[in-house]
Amino acid sequence: MTGRIQDKVALIFGAGSVGPGWGNGRAIATRFAEEGAKIFGVDRNLEQMKETIERVQATGAEIETAFCDVTSHQSIKDAVAACMARFGRIDILVNNVGGSAAGGPVEMSEEVWDSQVDVNLKSVFLTCKHVLPIMEEQGSGAIINMASTSGTRWTGSAQVAYAATKAGVIQMSKVIAIQYAKKGIRVNTVVPGQLHTPMVEVRLAGQRAGGDVAKILEQRQARIPLPFMGDGRDTANAALYLASEEARFVTGTEIVVDGGMSVRCG
Repeated sequence: MTGRIQDKVALIFGAGSVGPGWGNGRAIATRFAEEGAKIFGVDRNLEQMKETIERVQATGAEIETAFCDVTSHQSIKDAVAACMARFGRIDILVNNVGGSAAGGPVEMSEEVWDSQVDVNLKSVFLTCKHVLPIMEEQGSGAIINMASTSGTRWTGSAQVAYAATKAGVIQMSKVIAIQYAKKGIRVNTVVPGQLHTPMVEVRLAGQRAGGDVAKILEQRQARIPLPFMGDGRDTANAALYLASEEARFVTGTEIVVDGGMSVRCG
């Protein structure tokens, strides 16, 4: 029995995770591997790739990894070249790198604003710059960009740069989708809401709940209509659909993965 993306090569930026468990990138790499893909996983911290490698290898799939600083044009160019040298093609590009910073325009420094733009938005521009010509020559490809419900609505705290850049990712995806539709390339966005990923324990609890993980999980769950909180596996299933032939007529749109939060609070 073949998988839904059997023998496809998936280049995943941000395939590690800040801690044990189902971060979005790790879950995407594992889920894609379960469905037959060959994984080229990229991260700026290769130590955080170890669990991803183990989970992918447990499926029997191939995985290769590389360091990449997504704020660097040359680093991205090198990562794309390494993927091509290893597998000879790129069928799926996943842009999963990103991070938030608190503050509005008065509180936030210009340096933090610029950093947020570079990590969350410019990185997508740069990966697409280097991968689109490869997909165009192949005559096919699927690009899945990760945004956030913060890019579409207020999500409980001022994080103006994160919100603006994630909104930018959504609109950038739409523009590229139409520009490259006739080339056989589909571009879509997954818009996760407030999931229970390792980021909650490692960073957000300290930033927003004095280190109290249970407290921040309770706060986040209170915004979600469904009686449980999703995790990276839910993001991965949405990405898998968009990467597969099941989504062959789907481009320039978004899948919101937030347990109904945007509907209730939007």
